[in-house]
Amino acid sequence: MINIICYGLIFIMTALGGFAGLFFKKASSANGLKELIFNYSLYIGGVLYVISAILNIYVLKFLDYSIVLPLTSITYIWTMIISYFSLKENVNLKKIMGVVFIFFGAILLAVN
Repeated sequence: MINIICYGLIFIMTALGGFAGLFFKKASSANGLKELIFNYSLYIGGVLYVISAILNIYVLKFLDYSIVLPLTSITYIWTMIISYFSLKENVNLKKIMGVVFIFFGAILLAVN
């Protein structure tokens, strides 16, 4: 039962990492250091990354490092989905194929 919970936490952890990257991207539009320091997106992204890291540490308590670390690549899948819908970035066949390979690789690692 704990493994199912851990895999769910990995799903949440990677989603938080993807959204953290989105907020960092938004923060990157700041003009200068002063504007960046007062940009709320920077802090939202940082908090999301910290939560993601804490979840990662917690999951490592129950699952092997050789499973958890490769599964963090699911963040790339979230990143592509988020960038497509939130930033209207172009998603071509090469990117989709890369995500498909990541997805199936993650499944192969997760299944014992």
